[in-house]
Amino acid sequence: MPHDFKQLRLDRVSRRFLNPSGAITTAVDALSATIPRGEFVALLGPSGCGKSTVLNCIAGLLPLSDGSIFLDDQRIDVLPPERRGFGMVFQNYALFPHMSVRANVGFGLRMRGTPAAEAARRIAKAFALVQLEGHEDKLPGQLSGGQQQRVAIARAIVIEPPLLLMDEPLSNLDAKLRLEMRGEIRRIHRELGRSTIYVTHDQDEAISLADRIVVLQDGRVQQIASPQEVYAQPANVDVARFMGYRNVLDLKVEKTSGDYVVVSGDGVRLTGTIKQPLDGARAWAAIRPEEMTVGTGGVNVIDGKIENVEYGGRDSLIDVRTGSGLLLHARTPGKPTPGETVQLTVPPERVLVYPHGGAP
Repeated sequence: MPHDFKQLRLDRVSRRFLNPSGAITTAVDALSATIPRGEFVALLGPSGCGKSTVLNCIAGLLPLSDGSIFLDDQRIDVLPPERRGFGMVFQNYALFPHMSVRANVGFGLRMRGTPAAEAARRIAKAFALVQLEGHEDKLPGQLSGGQQQRVAIARAIVIEPPLLLMDEPLSNLDAKLRLEMRGEIRRIHRELGRSTIYVTHDQDEAISLADRIVVLQDGRVQQIASPQEVYAQPANVDVARFMGYRNVLDLKVEKTSGDYVVVSGDGVRLTGTIKQPLDGARAWAAIRPEEMTVGTGGVNVIDGKIENVEYGGRDSLIDVRTGSGLLLHARTPGKPTPGETVQLTVPPERVLVYPHGGAP
């Protein structure tokens, strides 16, 4: 595969399979996306949404049911995995426990018949890139989880692939190592100058690493956008829920005016921003806990009593029960006391209103 490719293009990629009952299940449905060289793209979604299936289809580990995949003008979904030449990092590292770290990293080169001198040069370069010099002759079992993940990355990049595929590579690491490895993965991507496709169910990982995020649900693309847009302007209520909008309220539409709408119900009345055309008398209003301010004054005022407090260091997540019984989630500095009466306010531009449909 060419290292200086311009883009990878997925054209209506679909993957179906027979489940144990004999029925056909669609894992990925007509996914289309274009990934230019040098971009870091995260496939984000809950378990079972199809993100790992997409990665395996790109790698050639699963055949397509429909659609096609192109690297520039070359169709590659008809090629076996070894001819695509992509590097892949798995969730469980997939290292050979009986082989040295050096032998693990060089395995792909050996399978390709790379001359010894060239292989040694590439292996040394890969070790330097993942900052593992001095560990070449150890066995994988002698390394920490973070070091083993670096070995897996070195093995994937030593073949100098046009594309690096990563399937939830940090899920087996503790919280501290995950944070450290995020920065390392981003640095390695930048220094390689190639494209990376990264599968994760962790919103924080996707937001911190990616140039663009592809949000998937039930095998369908819900939104493709920058991390900033996915975080602050979810395309629909399902994306909003997944991205941390814990307050999703089923309310009645009172009136609309341009981009704004007044919605009410359950003892609250809010002015919000229309995110999708409203098609009925009811709508979902989605609000992040951190957008709700505790204090007097402001607009969209909601009175309630603190029912529960989760202390988080700089701030606390509080559950507030309104007089009508509605439960809301907000963040506030310090550690308030359960039983306190509070007033919540939220700006209209942070009340995102979507058309009604389905259950929250």
